[in-house]
Amino acid sequence: MTDLLAIILAAGDGTRMRSSIPKVLHEVGGLPIVSHVVRAAAGAGATRLAVVTAPGHDSVRTKVAEVAPNAEFFEQAERKGTGHAAAMARTAWEKAQGYVVVVYADHPLLRAANFKGITDRLDAGWDAAILGFEPRDPTGYGRLLTRGEQLLAIREHKDASEEERKIVLSNACILGFRAEVFRDLIDKLQTNNAQGEYYLTDLVELANKSGRRVTYHVAPEHDVMGVNDRKQLAKAEMQFQELRRDDFMAAGVTMKDPSSVYFSYDTEMGRDVVLEPNVVFGPGAKVGNGVHIRAFSHIEGATIGDDAEIGPFARLRPEAVLAEGVKVGNFVEIKKAEIGKGSKINHLSYIGDAKIGEKVNVGAGTITCNYDGINKSLTSIGDNVFVGSNSSLVAPVSIGDGAYIASGSVITRDVEADALALGRARQEDKPGYAPKLRARAEAIKAARKKG
Repeated sequence: MTDLLAIILAAGDGTRMRSSIPKVLHEVGGLPIVSHVVRAAAGAGATRLAVVTAPGHDSVRTKVAEVAPNAEFFEQAERKGTGHAAAMARTAWEKAQGYVVVVYADHPLLRAANFKGITDRLDAGWDAAILGFEPRDPTGYGRLLTRGEQLLAIREHKDASEEERKIVLSNACILGFRAEVFRDLIDKLQTNNAQGEYYLTDLVELANKSGRRVTYHVAPEHDVMGVNDRKQLAKAEMQFQELRRDDFMAAGVTMKDPSSVYFSYDTEMGRDVVLEPNVVFGPGAKVGNGVHIRAFSHIEGATIGDDAEIGPFARLRPEAVLAEGVKVGNFVEIKKAEIGKGSKINHLSYIGDAKIGEKVNVGAGTITCNYDGINKSLTSIGDNVFVGSNSSLVAPVSIGDGAYIASGSVITRDVEADALALGRARQEDKPGYAPKLRARAEAIKAARKKG
């Protein structure tokens, strides 16, 4: 396989976002924009990644390192254009073999196939290949000046003539070169343009003038959607969600109202899943076959086994692991807990830092009291346990197989297998006392009015 160096330009401030967060760290589908680009490049076989950031953007480097631990980082201290930014990765491209592709980091819907379209052209013998697209409105984009398969030049909108501005085919976001061609041309860029900057796109004309063969590949418009402001960010999210919904429905998932269901970049879904309206998946959700998720449920970092039933109004938080056939009902929250096969937590409960066995029934209003203000502790429940409604299980505590927890109990000690545990105050009745309480309340009320 040919070596591929991907240089990702992520030094823009994104002032139009009106944000203290660097533009490329805003998320689409639960993942930073720049991380989408990194994943696409890696998916296309990039053997090295060089990321160019702005000074002080350590947060960008941290996020990129999460998805690409071996990425190299470079800094563009002065803003002198895209060509200048690419040149900052000098120690990476000086020793590059094979191909060099340069990509802008603000395109969250890029796919590995877009990179492959460029490298395929290089494999076919071209010296350089540029990704283009045909926008509905090309205003503001650099135009591709072509002759058949040959790309003659890219003319930035501000520098284009009226005739050139009539061209629809526009520059997208990936420029690919044979490594030796890139090395030969990058330092020859000039600033003789309307912006007074080093345009990366001028490499096309330089390549043609030096006798190199330059071509292009056309991508779908939605693949190369750039994000410069909040409106475009929302459009990118909408497009991302539409694509994910289509993919999942094609793979055997039923959605009652697809437009109301939201996925993350890494959501995994089995076959014959049914999703009711207003279900949201945060990062790290995995759903097995035959699962039914009812309306208004939120699932993040959780694994759901086959044939489980979730919701409505359920919340599954990170490290919730539900086995086959588990039922989690309305207004139940589960966090960092394993729920065994066939167990039921049907309503109004919080289960956190727990391990629950098979065929356990957890009654309404049950709480695992996992946090004492300093430490979080484990609640362990065996198989075939019945936990009565409105029980509080004060961790650390263990309940043996087959035990029965009486309703309204506060359990503070371990319960052995098959035991009945009652942990509630003795009820005391005072006959005829209720009228006295009401009379006292009325007297207090009257006194307050006089005062």
